[in-house]
Order: sequence, then structure tokens, then C-alpha cells
Amino acid sequence: MKLLRRRKATNLTISDLSDDAIRNETELIEEGTEEVCFREGVVLKAISGLYIVHADADKESAPSLFRCSLRGNLKKDLTYNTSKSVARRVTRAKRPLTKDTVAIGDRVRFQVNEEDTGVIEVIHPRTTRFARAGEGRREQTMVTNLDQMGIVFACAEPNPDLWRIDRWIMAAESNGIEPLIIANKRDLVDEKIFQERFGEYARIGYRVIATSVRQQIGIETLKTLLRGRITAFTGPSGVGKSSLLNFVQPGLKLATGEIGLTTFKGKHTTTVRELIPLETGGWVADTPGLRSLELLNLDRDDLLAGFIEFAPFLELPCRFHNCRHEAEPGCHLKEAVERGEVSRRRYESFLILAHEAEDGVKG
Repeated sequence: MKLLRRRKATNLTISDLSDDAIRNETELIEEGTEEVCFREGVVLKAISGLYIVHADADKESAPSLFRCSLRGNLKKDLTYNTSKSVARRVTRAKRPLTKDTVAIGDRVRFQVNEEDTGVIEVIHPRTTRFARAGEGRREQTMVTNLDQMGIVFACAEPNPDLWRIDRWIMAAESNGIEPLIIANKRDLVDEKIFQERFGEYARIGYRVIATSVRQQIGIETLKTLLRGRITAFTGPSGVGKSSLLNFVQPGLKLATGEIGLTTFKGKHTTTVRELIPLETGGWVADTPGLRSLELLNLDRDDLLAGFIEFAPFLELPCRFHNCRHEAEPGCHLKEAVERGEVSRRRYESFLILAHEAEDGVKG
């Protein structure tokens, strides 16, 4: 049997990973002289059916990058026969429901081939998964194994849309990911306006940090929060996500977009999702700027759980066991809103999301 010859990895760097270079898949060379080598690693980038994997260091090899393809049987959901009287065989094969079988952040086991190439053989179980509804309401996995989600909005230029911040927080909460709210361009507003726009999130209990690349505000705090963790940077276009990442680690050379002075609408600069290793430890995922976020199928109970400040007022049952927390009398949540113990704006945000979920509306 012919085996794939293991060759010493060359010094492939992040700068070598242009989209064109990734699409130009290198040839796999067969030889029959050495053992097949397997390594573990994390997926940094996925494009056109190819995956850049950062291999873990081992006793013989330093951390290195490999261009990997996906073993064919991993591209389908396989159903096997259950009879003990016959040999195990596939009875049905279909494409998986998720749009992305492998996503950035996945830990994988791959077979090492020639010239820094490999074939992914195993995708390890995910601890967390950030997904959104894609085309036809199919789930689209954007990044996996996250520790936190950095939700970046600008203090001004463009002004923050608090309703959209609520939506991103709900996306994080529904995926079991810790939200980290990053108020960028802090130098553009005074303290009063800053508190008006972001203060309620800190009062609820979320971590909010103010940053500014121009005045180097909050950069060291951000570096500390990123160290040793996997963080997804997300939010709308034009709020400075890529510029902020470039400043956190100089030399990343991520694309940055300008803001139209008339409309303050950001240009979609980042076009490929990518997991980036930090020199200080940890990883960040720079995801494409999104003008809208379609949540997965969430019911009212899911949404109520995502508004964490509601919890104390839902411990006791309302007057009606099927209370929708809208017009029903004896609703503890509505009473808390009337007393000022729950933000009316956040309550109304919950109602908007609940109606969208029931109507199947994209936000």
C-alpha cells in the first residue's frame, strides 16, 4: 500500500495566505517509504473548500501552518445500518444541515501530506458555536469554540444603534457565549453622552470597555481581556473593528474601511472570516461587517433568558400561567418596567425580537 511521505514543514506564514494562494491547492505526492503522520490543530481560515490549520507544537515539530482539504466522508451526514447480523455499512448519505461543516475555531486532526498540505480526518466536538440563520433559514456557523464575543459599536460616527446591540447580545447569549461590549471611538463623545448610550449595559451586569485608537484609550485593558482566550469581533460595518485589531497587534495589516461623511454608513471591508493568533496569547476572529443579523429560531422563553436582567422578576409566576408579558394583567415583568426597575427601552427591544421571531422577520 502506498503511503503519503512526510516532509519537513517549510516556514509558511500568515502573509503567504492570500485568497489566490489558498485557491491554488498544492499537489499531493504519493511515496511508499515513510509512515503517515497525523497532527492536531485549529482552523484559522476557510475559503473555497480549503482550510488553513495552525498545527499544535509537538516534540518533533514547531507550530506551523498547513493548507488542508476535507476528507470526503466528513462532507456528508452518514447513516449506518443498526443490524448486528450484517457488516456495518452506510445506508444513507446526505449533506449536513449546517452550511459549514468546518468553521474557523474548530479543532481538527489532520493527515500531513507534502509541501505543508494535509487532509482533515476528524473534527473534534465544539465547546461553543456562534451561528446565524443563512439562506433559506439554514444555520451558518461563523466561528466555534469561542470564549467571548466582542460586540463593537462606535460611540459616534456612526452613532450606536442600541436595538442592534441588544440583538448581538441575544446572539451571544443564545449561543452560550459571554458578551463583551466594546464602545469604540470614545474620544468623539463626552462622559454624559457615553453613559446615555452605553451605561445601561454596565448597570445590567455586562462588561463594557471604552476604546479609542486615536487617543489609545482602553487598548491595554482590551489586550488583557483577549489574552489566552478566543474572541470573535463582530458588529456593524464602519465602527472600527479592523482598525482596533490592527492597533492591538501591529502588523496584522487587516483591511480598513472609510466612513461616508454624509451617510455615516460603513463599507464592508472584511470579506473573509479569519481566526488570528495574537503574539500575547489568544486568538481573535475578524468576521465580515453585518448590516443585519438574523437570529436562529428562538421562542419567547429563549429570548426572556437572553435578557438577563428580567430573571429576578420571572422567578414567581405571573397571574396567568401562559403570560406573554405584553398586555396581560398581573405580569411581574411589566410591573417592574412601570416601577423603573427594568429599562423600558430594553423591554421594548425584547417585544420587537419576540414579534420578529413569531413572524419570521429578518432584523
